Amino acid sequence: MFTSRARLRNAAATATMASALIGLGAGAANAADWPTLKEGAYLYSDTNGTGTVTKVDLNDLNTCHTLSQPVRSIQIVNAAATVVLYTGAGCTGSPWASGTLAQSNLSVARLSYQVVGA
Repeated sequence: MFTSRARLRNAAATATMASALIGLGAGAANAADWPTLKEGAYLYSDTNGTGTVTKVDLNDLNTCHTLSQPVRSIQIVNAAATVVLYTGAGCTGSPWASGTLAQSNLSVARLSYQVVGA
C-alpha cells in the first residue's frame, strides 16, 4: 500500500510540475506582450515583459547592481542562478527572489538586484 501511495504522490508531483512548465510557456504564447521564454535573465521596466529591457549577467554573482530606472517584471530561465531584486538602491529595502524559472510581474517596482547561486 505504501508503494502505491508513494507512486501516486510522485505522479501527482510530476504532473503538477509539468503543468506549471507548460502553463508558463503557454501563458507566454497567449499573452502577446510577454517575450518568448529563452535562456538567461531579463528585467523589464514595465509589466508583462515590456518596456526597456536589462539583460542580467548571471555569472556576476553577489555583486549589487543599482538600475538606472525601476523594473516591474522579470523573466529568467537558468538552472544555476537566481536574481534577488530589492525595492531600494544599493540592494536595500525589501528583497524578492526569482527562483530559476520565472516569468513574473513584480508587486512593486524594484531599484537594484544581485545574482546569487541557486
